[in-house]
Amino acid sequence: MDANYYEAIDLLKQLIAIQSFSREEKAAADLLEACMQNRGWQPNRKGNNVWLMSPNWDEKKPTILLNSHIDTVKPVAGWTRDPFLPTEEGDKLYGLGSNDAGASLVSLLHAYLIICGDGVQTRAYNYIFLASCEEEVSGKDGIESVLPELPPIALAVVGEPTGMRPAIAERGLMVLDCVVRGKSGHAARDEGENAIYKALPVIEWFKNLRFPKESALLGAVKTTVTMIEAGTQHNVIPDTCRFTVDVRSNELYSNEQIFKKIVVDCGCEIFARSFRLNSSSIDPDNFIVQRAKLLGLEPYGSPTLSDQALMSCASLKIGPGASERSHTADEFVYLSEIRQAIEIYLRLLG
Repeated sequence: MDANYYEAIDLLKQLIAIQSFSREEKAAADLLEACMQNRGWQPNRKGNNVWLMSPNWDEKKPTILLNSHIDTVKPVAGWTRDPFLPTEEGDKLYGLGSNDAGASLVSLLHAYLIICGDGVQTRAYNYIFLASCEEEVSGKDGIESVLPELPPIALAVVGEPTGMRPAIAERGLMVLDCVVRGKSGHAARDEGENAIYKALPVIEWFKNLRFPKESALLGAVKTTVTMIEAGTQHNVIPDTCRFTVDVRSNELYSNEQIFKKIVVDCGCEIFARSFRLNSSSIDPDNFIVQRAKLLGLEPYGSPTLSDQALMSCASLKIGPGASERSHTADEFVYLSEIRQAIEIYLRLLG
């Protein structure tokens, strides 16, 4: 355990030192591939996705997928230290991607290496460890491109910063582009049809929109107008107003169901960028949820999106770190969180 913990910390420091923005993860994938090969394992790779399949594979056994991502967002302006310089201060390790989701990645990997390096033939499951790319942008060259290459998955454990609480549901995401049309005219005269004014009641409608089914875990479907664009210059009545709506679904509706309802009632032109990022959930009676409860871990519903949205199998999101540290200046993870994560993953999965 100690050896794997220290190796996990060393690997996380190396990953922090590599720029691995979404769609620019090659160097990080190269590092992980080399790390696996140096341990005597034979990794598989597609693009910037790297994975391992447990030895003594038995097609009669169900398969558990352990997944986390190697990409990061770009650092925000408020960093007071070098985001690519891993820095230890007491129990804290600072660096971009340390919390989201480097700590989960290295913890899951080293839990996998322990499980699959010791008597795997006696275990009830096959295991796959997958380090995927493009998670932060839900890119199609990430996990979505790898899943068809893998054997059938009975259960996925997705590493994201949850404080090692098991997220048994998470919100989905749909982005809507809306258009309200008016008629141009001179602002000094009483002419034209102002598209901004016509858009105001539509925006208010989105603000007040409620769907009847609310989730005990995730609450209501949430619609938020986040961007607006209109007008060409100060003295011209705008003939077009465009705005964007961020829709966060619960597990009781598919994105397509929500869209169909909105199209009927919203009163404007509306286009969905994609329906693919649906909400996800796992049966509370699933063995891994029950095992988490036995370990004293409290299930909850997560407001944030992960690669679970692209998985058709049962999945559980759990990992070290805290969601509120993600995408923030001076991002950090506690080193003790990584040790605890490896221990909990072993007890959940071993």
